[in-house]
Amino acid sequence: MSNKLGLGGSCYWCTEAIFRSIIGVKTVEQGWLNSFEDHISFSEGILIEFAPDMITLNDLVEIHLLTHSSTSNHSRRDKYRSAVYCQNIEQQKEVEGIIATLQGEFEQPIITRSLLINEFKLSSEYYQDYFYTAPKRPFCQNIIAPKLVKLMEKFKYKVNSEQVNKAIN
Repeated sequence: MSNKLGLGGSCYWCTEAIFRSIIGVKTVEQGWLNSFEDHISFSEGILIEFAPDMITLNDLVEIHLLTHSSTSNHSRRDKYRSAVYCQNIEQQKEVEGIIATLQGEFEQPIITRSLLINEFKLSSEYYQDYFYTAPKRPFCQNIIAPKLVKLMEKFKYKVNSEQVNKAIN
């Protein structure tokens, strides 16, 4: 059985590379997500399909919170909304509980919201799998690769280290 989840908070190239590197994440698509009411505007993010018997929702939310500025309400939050986009109300409530539990690991309040996904628009084919199709691009080397190194340090048993090492070396 698989589940889907949307994630947003930083550049979708970075978020995509992080979650393409996680064992148990089956597919990753990058693009633009929105929710309802105050969150109807589109924001960069990814849509993932994952195998819950290989990677838990708790692990995915924790990785997401620790790999972007989940406590920073900076001026670009309109484009980079810090959110976990859920398929249904049950998943949304579960994510809210996970975020509340993980708050103890952060000095500042987590601003990441648990939202219901309304729409997802795929970005251009050119940008899909941005890091792994050309990891030697300057942006990939300077911005994404250091994030993947940190990811491997913190979550080494949840990361496909062989795949990441091949790309960054």
